[in-house]
Amino acid sequence: MAHPEQEALTAPPPGLPARVWCRKCKRELTDPDSRRRRLGPECDPDTRIPHHRHPADQDPIPGL
Repeated sequence: MAHPEQEALTAPPPGLPARVWCRKCKRELTDPDSRRRRLGPECDPDTRIPHHRHPADQDPIPGL
């Protein structure tokens, strides 16, 4: 069985980007910034690059 990060011997069809995987966790990347850096948002040590993170709705902590 082939590894998921192996590339095909032929070029991808015209109009489709090449597949890119995270250097740390080996997951396929879809975000253009992550693809350029070759690191996913969870694995990227540089937090200055904004990723699409959604704030969670939370109740305030009592006493603060």
